[in-house]
Amino acid sequence: MVPDCDVRFLLSHREQLLEVKTRMSEAMLQGLSKQTHGQASVQMLPTHVRSTPDGREHGDYLALDLGGSSFRVLVGVAGSNATWEKTQCEHAPKDLHHFTGDNLFSHIVHCILDFLEYMGMTGASLPLGFTFSFPCRQSKLDQGILLKWTKGFKASGCEGQDIVMLLKEAVRQIRGFHLNFVAVVNDTVGTMMTCAHEDPECEVGLIIGTGTNACYMEEMHNIELVEGNEGRMCVNMEWGALKLN
Repeated sequence: MVPDCDVRFLLSHREQLLEVKTRMSEAMLQGLSKQTHGQASVQMLPTHVRSTPDGREHGDYLALDLGGSSFRVLVGVAGSNATWEKTQCEHAPKDLHHFTGDNLFSHIVHCILDFLEYMGMTGASLPLGFTFSFPCRQSKLDQGILLKWTKGFKASGCEGQDIVMLLKEAVRQIRGFHLNFVAVVNDTVGTMMTCAHEDPECEVGLIIGTGTNACYMEEMHNIELVEGNEGRMCVNMEWGALKLN
């Protein structure tokens, strides 16, 4: 596929690459430190994801993926040495980026409803994972305080709010509809977890799309923003804001 692409890649000089590496390393350390985190250009946000899949996962699940240019709803089954999934892709309406927060999450919930009806699963209470491709501060796995919109999104009334609570409020507006929220993760984390399901050695997630970002599994004793020193936790780097000058 790559040889057929009419793309020219201009590689930087070795000195420039080493400079980027040095600045990235410095920014990562600043982001991990409680003392310098507030000034860090690379936020290094704790995700509260403590491990990658080990193959024992099983059961039905529902997933929602909201990104810069589209969103999708997915239902799947994991376990018994088999995994299958059914996806309904939804390209975000052009003006979705400028919806109010209430309208944005109401639209998302109605898309979930439509998808469950299409799948013949109306009324099912499945565990829901929400992949949310925007920087959030998390104190637990099922909470995400939106720090700021990126990728052109400007939905009002969302920044500084828990996006899970905003989604729950939209669900509450529909009588008889319930969702079992389990986790909210960055798209990099979702990528890492999906790949790790196939290859247990995968401990990095990388996104190159509308925006670029990465996550990786970090030793807990290096993450000063959360309590505890034992084990590891996935860190959402938010490296798109790295300052190079």
